[in-house]
Amino acid sequence: MRLLRETSSGKMASASEGRATSCMPRRELPGRPPWNGYGVYVYPNSFFRYEGEWRGGKKHGWGKLLFKDGSYYEGDFVDGEITGEGCRHWALTGNTYTGQFVLGEPQGHGVMKYQAGGHYEGELFRGLREGHGCLVDADGQVYWGSFHDNKRHGRGRMIFRNGDEYEGNWVRDQRQGHGMLRLVDGSTYEGQWHSGVFSGQGSMAHCSGVIYRGIWINGHPMAQATRIAILGPEVMDTAQGSSLTLTVQLQRDNGEVATSEDGRELEISAGVRYVQLPAYSEVSFFRVDNGLGQTPIQTPFGFQCISYPLSSPKSGGPEPGAALESASADSSLPEGDPGGPPAGRHEPRCPGSRQRAEQGCVQFSDVRLGPPPPGYHAILFLEGLREVGSRPRGQDHGGTMPTAQGPPGGSRSHVQMCELDHKEG
Repeated sequence: MRLLRETSSGKMASASEGRATSCMPRRELPGRPPWNGYGVYVYPNSFFRYEGEWRGGKKHGWGKLLFKDGSYYEGDFVDGEITGEGCRHWALTGNTYTGQFVLGEPQGHGVMKYQAGGHYEGELFRGLREGHGCLVDADGQVYWGSFHDNKRHGRGRMIFRNGDEYEGNWVRDQRQGHGMLRLVDGSTYEGQWHSGVFSGQGSMAHCSGVIYRGIWINGHPMAQATRIAILGPEVMDTAQGSSLTLTVQLQRDNGEVATSEDGRELEISAGVRYVQLPAYSEVSFFRVDNGLGQTPIQTPFGFQCISYPLSSPKSGGPEPGAALESASADSSLPEGDPGGPPAGRHEPRCPGSRQRAEQGCVQFSDVRLGPPPPGYHAILFLEGLREVGSRPRGQDHGGTMPTAQGPPGGSRSHVQMCELDHKEG
């Protein structure tokens, strides 16, 4: 009887294997996996459950492997191994991969969707990003390029969340080597990088027009200008209509010219300030209308001033002789002149008063003091004009064209003086 049962059992098993794809396609066999065809098999440790095609007792063809933690794989099997096209979901991370597999691991081309947000489409090797691909992270930043060991490595292009764009070399997720950065505001940097910052030889073209070409260290220019120096005498005397030339240098801390810097815009301007001088001083004054309505400008020299116009041949200003005549009491601009600008407003900016630096230097040529604007009335105390010249350093007063608040009276009066100033544009 025992032999008969064993023989009968053997025949039943053989019959079951022959009917796996016809009579009982989903029959679970806890003891032995199906031999050929389609069947369901629960592994002895109960963690795995397979439903699909079999060949020679091995998973082969299309099937679905379920894991007890909720993970699964559905796709191609070859001789018992996950190989070919399929879809793998990991319950622990929530990530899902669809694409090519080799021996149970994502390998080849595929798409990985991340539970935290974002996705990767491209080449993989043993489950890691390797080769060329496109990565979109949870913040929406996009990278196209080469990968190695799951990191951005090689040549690639990335658009950051704020719109900045980088194209160049990467080393283990860091911008390193040569690359170009284009900022949203229009600024660009092209040159060497190290650990994600400017480092080495590079050129920055700022949206303001400033250009720096030179060495960078840890993201900062090595030879950047830190101060502005005006060459020549500290104090200069000039008169209306006389040409004035100023040379300005952008210098480093050690006093050397910052020749690596171009495009920085500088502007010179003139202004009148309040001082007190004796009424009999050998200078000429302006009487300024009380209702001029200008807001005083604070200068870096510790006093306030009111702007005074500059002119140049480019601006169509008056010739030197005409400018000098306009400074006389007889030819001062009348109040409320319909042909001139309203009180409190000045002539258009002098074109020559604004220049961009080239190799750390700027020269302002043929700049002149213009005629007084409306509301400024010249009063000459001398029979003739003084000779224009340069005053040595250490004089009490800077600039030219002293002006007065009202006609002089008594022994002293409140006086304004026109000083040349400079500022960075």
